Amino acid sequence: MYLYSLVATHTTEHWKMSPRTSPAFDNSYARLPGRFYTRQQPVPVSAPGLIRVNHALAAQLGFDAGFLETEAGVELIAGNLMPEGADPIATVYAGHQFGGWNPQLGDGRAILIGEIIDNNGLRHDIQLKGSGRTPYSRGGDGRAPLGPVLREYIVSEAMAVLGVPTSRALAAATTGEMVMREDRLPGAILTRVAQSHIRIGSLQFFAAKKDTKALAVLADHVIQRHFPQAAQVDHPVRAMLDGVIARQADLIAQWQSLGFIHGVMNTDNMLLSGETIDYGPCAFMDEYDPATVFSSIDQGGRYAYRNQPHIAHWNLSMLAQALLPLLADDPDKALASGQAAIDAYPDLFQAAYQRRMHEKLGLSNETGEAQLVQDLLELMQQEKTDFTLTFRRLSDLVAPRTAADNDIGSVFELPDSFTPWLQRWRKELLKSPQDESARQAAMDAVNPVYIARNHLVAEAIDAAIIQQNFEPFHRLVDILLQPFKFKHEHGRYATPPLPEQIVRQTFCGT
Repeated sequence: MYLYSLVATHTTEHWKMSPRTSPAFDNSYARLPGRFYTRQQPVPVSAPGLIRVNHALAAQLGFDAGFLETEAGVELIAGNLMPEGADPIATVYAGHQFGGWNPQLGDGRAILIGEIIDNNGLRHDIQLKGSGRTPYSRGGDGRAPLGPVLREYIVSEAMAVLGVPTSRALAAATTGEMVMREDRLPGAILTRVAQSHIRIGSLQFFAAKKDTKALAVLADHVIQRHFPQAAQVDHPVRAMLDGVIARQADLIAQWQSLGFIHGVMNTDNMLLSGETIDYGPCAFMDEYDPATVFSSIDQGGRYAYRNQPHIAHWNLSMLAQALLPLLADDPDKALASGQAAIDAYPDLFQAAYQRRMHEKLGLSNETGEAQLVQDLLELMQQEKTDFTLTFRRLSDLVAPRTAADNDIGSVFELPDSFTPWLQRWRKELLKSPQDESARQAAMDAVNPVYIARNHLVAEAIDAAIIQQNFEPFHRLVDILLQPFKFKHEHGRYATPPLPEQIVRQTFCGT
């Protein structure tokens, strides 16, 4: 069905691709005016080596996974080759980083090679992360160490299986080259997929320059791409803003319900599509503590777990401010419109958060008691119980499981201090008549057993870097593909870390 040539970025030699190895490209962002990006080829690497190809995602996107695992395919993953129809660019944006304004950022170590339409008719960016210097590298080398590439592959795919909107990992490859951070580290490249990489900071860049024409062009592009229904109303930009706010409110509620800590919620790391992006200093909590911070650069705890809903609100207010010139011709009306949009966020978040927490407890929204959720969290903090396994153990307690079923009692039990709360919870369950087995199945579906625990991610990374052994990485990725079904032979992947295994800090890799 498909027949394309691969064009080498560093020689004049061509490789012919066999049929059905690559989908057609349709690069809408590259058709925008030139001030939105710089055309840029990836910088070739010396000796690329395959780490992993995501077969399921490749099939969805129309790539031939078998081809990607060949020598020519690995050259493509590494950026040494470009598929026909690609139009590589590095995009420009700005952003608030830890609250401080930076007027120009951009793709400093990533190249957007183009866009494709998947088998479901959805548009996706294909981006190479770690592909070398660009005009936006700000003195950096544009490369990615192996560790952050493996972390992003593991955690982004784990999030996808958990149902969280997220960028995805199509493939990863080593580069055969070293990069300098605190130490010399092996380099790698990630092929990242997202519905788009347009950020709050993308709009902020043009708003700060008072380039209202470019701002309008970009807003129209976002509407057509992500919020087409907004084009049909009287105030499309306001409808787009409302849509972004609603998606972010639901996204952050999902993060909170899973104990996920992003770690670097700068405005340039929040996509207008509502997907999670940038898995540098991210981690899942083990024992519950709302003050938990993992990022090595977040010294003040700005992006702590408990602050994430508020930071999202602040970031969205920066988006509304950037869009003011497009919300109304009259400045006062524009400000009122933007404020009204932002003021809707707290209720949207709370509704989404309560719904998800009630689902985790097996309660309906109609009968769910918000205080019950809060009291549980306070008890978890007091007893230092594991966030993920506490909720999963509640699934076990709803109804008896068969001996062959996936009861986690062998690896985790609730302390006796939970008994009074459990009695209140069971009384609340009686208010919502539902078959016990159906309730248990519904709770199992939102309470994972397996998450990308920080010590397991670190273990996989260390094995790859120190021993050149990628088996722990592959094993972890495979287990996380089935996060809701407990298997006793995989018990170590469900349990929290021992004291000597705890990883308290994560790093962004730049």
